[in-house]
Amino acid sequence: MKRLEESLHEAPIIDKDGYSYLVHPVSNGVPMLDPQLLREVVVGITRAADLDVDKIVAPEAMGIHIATALSLQTDVPLVVIRKREYGLDGEVALHQTTGYSESEMFINDIEAGDRVLVVDDLLSTGGTLAAICGALDDIGAEVSDIVVAIRKVGETALDDTDYEATSLVDISVDEDGVEIH
Repeated sequence: MKRLEESLHEAPIIDKDGYSYLVHPVSNGVPMLDPQLLREVVVGITRAADLDVDKIVAPEAMGIHIATALSLQTDVPLVVIRKREYGLDGEVALHQTTGYSESEMFINDIEAGDRVLVVDDLLSTGGTLAAICGALDDIGAEVSDIVVAIRKVGETALDDTDYEATSLVDISVDEDGVEIH
């Protein structure tokens, strides 16, 4: 994960109401995402994840590029958990709370018995992943694995679930920058 680690040290940190927010190509799309960095992340996830699944699941927005590349690499179909309601049959709503926002998200195309791999860019507060796993449980899907590119160390909402996430790199962030653990 040489490129990923180097890019984390170069990433700007901004203050969002007392929350040290990492601005990174993998998690924000800015600065520009180098294809070699994306490739390194996808290869890392391919090696770390349980890929014996029916579907890859990723939340909108910043999990999409990683999950799309992973889907192309593995030929596993991709389901995006959307921020917009479409009103399709079987659509399931979930409420997510993060360190800096609250919103509704909507799941389509997941059925009871589906084995899914949940992929995301960043695990920070865990609010999004905990809400997604809870909704997938309610549907009757089996969360086979959760893999994130970057995890901020510390307690998260995922700690209050039966799920654990695998990360490619663990970090801490403060106003002075990023520390890799």
